[in-house]
Amino acid sequence: MTDTNLVLGGKEFSSRLIVGTGKYGSMEIMKQAHEASGAQLITVALRRVSLPSGGSILDHLDTTRYTLLPNTAGCYTADEAIRTSYLAREAGLGEMVKLEVIGDSRTLFPDVEGLLEATRKLARDGFTVMPYTNDDPVIARKLEDAGAACVMPLAAPIGSGLGIRNPYNIKIILESVSVPVIVDAGVGTASDAAIAMELGCEGILMNTAIAGARDPVAMAQAMRLAVEAGRLAYRAGRIGKKLYATASSPLEGVPDWTS
Repeated sequence: MTDTNLVLGGKEFSSRLIVGTGKYGSMEIMKQAHEASGAQLITVALRRVSLPSGGSILDHLDTTRYTLLPNTAGCYTADEAIRTSYLAREAGLGEMVKLEVIGDSRTLFPDVEGLLEATRKLARDGFTVMPYTNDDPVIARKLEDAGAACVMPLAAPIGSGLGIRNPYNIKIILESVSVPVIVDAGVGTASDAAIAMELGCEGILMNTAIAGARDPVAMAQAMRLAVEAGRLAYRAGRIGKKLYATASSPLEGVPDWTS
């Protein structure tokens, strides 16, 4: 079964798994996990680019192999997120940005008003805007209208590992927008990733689920396989759900050997 690639900002990605760079025990484990994940797009939180050692996390990423996706994690206003995006572009990180405008420090839920404002401004200025948002179909449509290249609804709060709490809202979002839908935040294990892909999402972004696992490299491989399997299952088309059993070997047309 053939499939198209994920397209964002005019760039094609054969991998539909996007991974992050935070919370790893070491840079070496991070690099091994990235390799195992098969990801081609890797997020970098601009406020955490510098390392305690005085170096930069960018020194540990092969930019000839991976496309970097700067994000505005830690920004609590539209102006702050916009300014951070401009700084990323001036630093040579390109015009693709994962846009976060946080509205609450405890839940890390997005400030959707600030998110819409920042999306409009950055899209007008030529950025490929990938906004992290809640699982609200109305906001998803507004973000698309504001110029977002995709919408990235949360599955659950950032880092919670709770999995997709409201698959029905995700399904409605998929029916409501024409841009790619990429689940972002809350994935805990491979089955969560498979469910998201089986719903029809174009991709998944995750960090903690891999970096925080007991074996990040093995979990990265598991997530890779889950995303691939979920996408394939979605395209194959699942059977309908029924209340009662349907025999796997129908008896219609089978000779009655007892007569």
